[in-house]
Amino acid sequence: MGADKWNDTYYPTASDAANVHKQWYIIDAEGQTLGRVASLAAFYIRGKHMPSYSPSMNMGGYVVIINADKVSVTGRKETDKTYFRHTNGRPGGWRVETLRDLRQRLPERILEKCVKGMLPKGRIASPLFNHLKVYKGTAHPHEAQRPLDITSRISKKASEAL
Repeated sequence: MGADKWNDTYYPTASDAANVHKQWYIIDAEGQTLGRVASLAAFYIRGKHMPSYSPSMNMGGYVVIINADKVSVTGRKETDKTYFRHTNGRPGGWRVETLRDLRQRLPERILEKCVKGMLPKGRIASPLFNHLKVYKGTAHPHEAQRPLDITSRISKKASEAL
């Protein structure tokens, strides 16, 4: 089946979504707000910055987030925000911990859970989530991919911009 001669709208093909030409991006989360970092990461993982974006295909690139342990939250979320995890399949086999406790135990998990909540659900969720790499320090094993720094694209609140 060839191109649709009656419709000039561009539709991406499977070759457009192939992993061959995926761009790598890096975000430094030190001192940045949690939701703003996660929103930018989800935006680039989905590929919404590209003109060939299609919501049903994996068009985006890989996002590396460093300094995940130094991300900031506003208000009283440090003590009030809770995370749930299931330890086994038995009744009552789950644990509740605050953001402060999770930051001490697994600081990468905070950003992973936040970005995962911003990605679409369904069969595309797992391949998209695999494009996120989060590290608690500045060292990461993806220097060979020469990631593009997009930390400056994190939007600021109007009061912070002044």
